Amino acid sequence: MFRVAVLTVSDKGARGEREDLSGQAVKELVADQGWQVDEIRIVSDDLAAITGTLLDFVTAGVDLVLTTGGTGLGPRDNTPEATLAVIEREVPGLAEAMRWETFKITPRAILSRAVAGIRGKTLIVNLPGSPQAVRECLGVILPVLGHALGVLTGREQECARKE
Repeated sequence: MFRVAVLTVSDKGARGEREDLSGQAVKELVADQGWQVDEIRIVSDDLAAITGTLLDFVTAGVDLVLTTGGTGLGPRDNTPEATLAVIEREVPGLAEAMRWETFKITPRAILSRAVAGIRGKTLIVNLPGSPQAVRECLGVILPVLGHALGVLTGREQECARKE
């Protein structure tokens, strides 16, 4: 079982003006994998708040942090910058695959600035801010996340495809 933290980035959510449906969607999809959601947090789109929370989750030793929100083109969309400030190595294929596959659903998917990467033994992945987009993007990457986390945490050794 992998330990997961969910971070919703939303000014309105942090002020209590909007229900966190995206974070709940992430939690449900993660639970369907049999993984444990340790914590769900909501923070404003403030760069320092996002960065600090990501570091808190990494320090707590979670295997996976899934963020939702703050990946667009708006002036307050700071999630990718906060993630890049925290990670040590990028895993660009995850964000590329999400954009590529969801572009087939809506051309606006290519406007996402989501990133993914590793800090220590924690994988951090940015997801969009809407519940539907969360489901679509996680649907793309969930088939490989278990293996990625297994390798990252040392529970699996082989990355080669089995013939």
